[in-house]
Amino acid sequence: MGLFDSVSDVLKQYSGGGTPNTANAPDHFDQVAQAVPQDAIADGLSAVFRSNQTPAFGSLIGSLFSRSNGEQKAGVLNQLISSVGSGGLSQLAGGGALASLLGGATKALTPDQAQNVSPETVQQLASHAEKTDPSIVDKASAFYAQHPTLVKTLGGAALSIALAKVAQRQRAA
Repeated sequence: MGLFDSVSDVLKQYSGGGTPNTANAPDHFDQVAQAVPQDAIADGLSAVFRSNQTPAFGSLIGSLFSRSNGEQKAGVLNQLISSVGSGGLSQLAGGGALASLLGGATKALTPDQAQNVSPETVQQLASHAEKTDPSIVDKASAFYAQHPTLVKTLGGAALSIALAKVAQRQRAA
């Protein structure tokens, strides 16, 4: 059995009307993430971030941020900041700290600077960004699709939603 066949078998578990065993979802996600295009994983993550069965987008991004390395933190922060603009930062409780890190310029945060930002500030920023620019959900999904090991920290229920979306996409292809 080839890689595609085994992934196809895995995805079948998530495409039906039944409830897959979420305990296996992290391993299944690993298999699928290695075999399908990154944009399929991004679609799955968008489904997770928009689902009413998972915490809100801001909460999920804050959680992922807390488990990220400096480079990943900087990457997602810079995307969020670009979505709200420097003016949008002033509307947030932790926005002043972010604005001072940026030095009033529109430069990108470095990994070292991103390490000094709290997950709570990122959660607020992500929630605000989602209201200001709903496309940030897809941008964040594409970003995190590049980091499947980090995504696995979302847990089995969230991964099951992502896998169901990937399965739906594969069926339509």
